[in-house]
Amino acid sequence: MSMLRMNSDSTPLTFVKGVGPEKARVLEAEGLGSVRDLYEYFPRRYLDRSRLKSIGSLAEGELVTVVGTVSRAEKERSSSGKALFRVWLSDGTGNLVLTWFRGAVYFSKMVRPGDLLAVHGKVGFFCGHAQMQHPDFDRLQDASAESGAKGVSDADLFHTGGIIPLYPVTDAMKKAGLDSRRLRAIILRAMESHPAFIDEHLPDSIIASHGLLEINLAYRQIHCPVSSEMLERAVHRFKWNELFYAQLFFALRYHAQKKNNAAVRFERSGDKTALLYSLLPFSMTDAQKQAVREIYRDLRSGSQMNRLLQGDVGSGKTLVAMFSMALAVDNGLQAAIMAPTEILAFQHWLGIRKYCEPLGLRVGLLTGSQKKKERDVILSGLEDGSYDLAVGTHAMIEERVRFKRLGLIIIDEQHRFGVLQRKALQDKSVNPHVLLMTATPIPRTLCMGAFGDLDVTLIDELPGGRKAIVTRLCHENSKPRVLELIRKEVAAGRQAYIVYPLVDESEKIDLKAATDSYLQLQKDLLPELRIGLVHGRMKPAEKELIMDRFRQGDVDVLVGTTVIEVGVDVPNATVMVIEHAERFGLAQLHQLRGRVGRGPEQSYCYLLYSRLGGDAAERLRAMEASTDGFRLSEIDARIRGTGNVLGKEQSGMVSGFSMADLNRDSEILDVARDAAFRLVDDDPQLRNPLHRGIRNYYTTHYHEKFSLADIG
Repeated sequence: MSMLRMNSDSTPLTFVKGVGPEKARVLEAEGLGSVRDLYEYFPRRYLDRSRLKSIGSLAEGELVTVVGTVSRAEKERSSSGKALFRVWLSDGTGNLVLTWFRGAVYFSKMVRPGDLLAVHGKVGFFCGHAQMQHPDFDRLQDASAESGAKGVSDADLFHTGGIIPLYPVTDAMKKAGLDSRRLRAIILRAMESHPAFIDEHLPDSIIASHGLLEINLAYRQIHCPVSSEMLERAVHRFKWNELFYAQLFFALRYHAQKKNNAAVRFERSGDKTALLYSLLPFSMTDAQKQAVREIYRDLRSGSQMNRLLQGDVGSGKTLVAMFSMALAVDNGLQAAIMAPTEILAFQHWLGIRKYCEPLGLRVGLLTGSQKKKERDVILSGLEDGSYDLAVGTHAMIEERVRFKRLGLIIIDEQHRFGVLQRKALQDKSVNPHVLLMTATPIPRTLCMGAFGDLDVTLIDELPGGRKAIVTRLCHENSKPRVLELIRKEVAAGRQAYIVYPLVDESEKIDLKAATDSYLQLQKDLLPELRIGLVHGRMKPAEKELIMDRFRQGDVDVLVGTTVIEVGVDVPNATVMVIEHAERFGLAQLHQLRGRVGRGPEQSYCYLLYSRLGGDAAERLRAMEASTDGFRLSEIDARIRGTGNVLGKEQSGMVSGFSMADLNRDSEILDVARDAAFRLVDDDPQLRNPLHRGIRNYYTTHYHEKFSLADIG
């Protein structure tokens, strides 16, 4: 990511002492083809003697790094006859047993008695002995190392209290003799023989005001730290770089949108919006009113609105959307709302029609399962303007769908649509105002990282009169008691859901589980109740028939897979039972729980599990402890990782950054974001000569990288 003089960007690795053609070929296959690539190959962690744990002080369940000498190494056979490899490590305070059940032959060639190893893993105890299974390890010195060898070894650094960088290495690199220790030596030689002379891309004013380490020194300290303090400053500089340039991308795009994307100005609030407010049978929350005010301000600005409306399940986002749509009609325009599933689209259509038809508005529904005759009527009405509002699924992006005067687009559960799908709907008009909605609460820092160029409105208040949902974590053996609660709730005139997880795309496993449960409930467990079944393999018309019967109260218990996750609004339902809850993600569990508690009665959510451990235990205990979607989203982000906020991945530990972590680096993000937006406010085109370095660095290293974030 640096601009290196003297051709260091492209200097082949064979120019570095110790890298012959074969090693160079292996390194190039791993993306390390030049001296510059070595500079950018940051350590995965560091071995700091002051922060290590002794074997004698280890505790059950700790994730630790220890250093010791191999006293014994043996291949053995397990009780099933499979080969395993076992190593005894000692540091003078005790012994740690390392076991590999896979790759026994490979690891037996890698580790020998006398090796000095740094091992990293989770501690367990068996018969009083500390152990690790399949630990990560780095060799600091091998048994054959000659005393008096030239240079400073990792072992020397360890014994003198130095900080040792540990680099990620692949199996191919290890087979070529390139373990972390040898890779470190190569990087040190590259830095000595090809000094970087890196052009500092940040101006002195930014470096001074934010106390940043100069870039040459930062590279040196990231690979050869002289102290913990200097290492922390180097890491801070690279994290700041990544977050600053990510936010610079958003700042540049935000400024360009406001300047160049002129949109129709909504001049007035008229009869439709006033009448809608007067017809509401309840009071809006303060958060809803504030959301409407912020959206109205955007729509009246003359610049294209690009706003994200996020709120917890049941917070009333659809009502806010309805006021936005009514304002569009007051200004002679049409509005459209797109939802990811037919069930959700139909739910929106019912709710919007209920409130908007009394205003004299015509609301059309477009889905893929509609009959041609019905569909043709809607298409004609949208094109000639006789339909004011459209609600639908991705069927709305088809070429045949044309609007007369589309001015506002609302995309619900926007993360479930692809970038191109969202763009296709926006292309139905010229610079329409865009409102994105999500019921999946996003932590503030992740929201800034993923939607840095959008204006964000948060509805953080639930409608009054609702009671907190009682959530209970239960072993599946407790199911009879849960079914008894369902009986009592139904006897009191209420309804319930029983949901099964969706594990694979074919749904065969889950469909069988849901169908078998449905039949068993009908025949044996709840024969006196009216049971309905809904799943993803049913035809849309069949699903909607069951859902409508449930809404009308003709079905007491709805059994299904996760097709009911979002959008189902039946205030009379008070019990949610989630089978095999350990197989659900935290966000999905929270969404499912949000299907109950939508009326004035006390509601319950039962999380049934068969086995509990690891991340699943943390997820389910968090669900039991909290109903705050934003708090749960923070826990979920920590468990699952942030996802690639600047690319295609939506989950996993890849965030699009090599150093920064949006979960942990919120303070750096705040400062870097402020610096980026201030810079663009002062110099929107980065034409100031003082900003030439930033402009060149951004263009070279970040502009293309962020291209996948082009549409919010």
